[in-house]
Amino acid sequence: MSGNQGRPAAVVTRWWWVRHAPVRNDGGNIYGQSDIACDTSDTEVFEAVAKILPRNAVWYASNLKRTHQTAEAIWATGFPRPATMTREAAFAEQNLGQWQGMNRQAFLASQPVGSNWFASIDQPAPGGESFIDLYTRVTSAIARITADEAGRDVIAVGHGGTIKAAVGLALGGLAEKCLAFDIDNCSVTRLDHIAAGDVSTWRLPMVNQQPWMADAKHRAMHQPAGPEVTTSKLA
Repeated sequence: MSGNQGRPAAVVTRWWWVRHAPVRNDGGNIYGQSDIACDTSDTEVFEAVAKILPRNAVWYASNLKRTHQTAEAIWATGFPRPATMTREAAFAEQNLGQWQGMNRQAFLASQPVGSNWFASIDQPAPGGESFIDLYTRVTSAIARITADEAGRDVIAVGHGGTIKAAVGLALGGLAEKCLAFDIDNCSVTRLDHIAAGDVSTWRLPMVNQQPWMADAKHRAMHQPAGPEVTTSKLA
């Protein structure tokens, strides 16, 4: 007799997160939820991303146009265009309020050495959100969509903060620890939700995968998703 007899079958819902393409017209300023365009001119990057994404997935994106432009660039490689792509406002980047439009380098230089985000996770930007606010709305939407799309592949085009929040959920709700992960532009992060009876858990098969990186000319894809520790900051 099989030892698995009577055990509930596992339902695996695979999330494929793609961060939007680089923003070039921010003037060196923090942009947060500002609805500005991204640069999708590096076709080799999108061809590489398209090769590792599943073909029969359902598509979601934030309500900000840079995620829609990134999806369009993937489809332009010949990737099958989905019949629909749901625009999910809960997947927008953190609303950084009055910090949006401030010079990024000067702002980050004012933060403690080793900071992984714009502020502590529970500190809201003036007129905006805290990272915990972002985490709460993103993870609530993930739970809802995971239930709605159970057993399917879900491709979600989002933002650095959005994807870090998803990683935090997969780590067991460690909202602060997820900020230590890098999420580069156009990178792919796969998070698998596994449900079986009363069991609900996550696996992290792939975080910040950059399938184009064999060629150094694509290094310009890298933009910080939140503060980074650099030599100049440590000096």
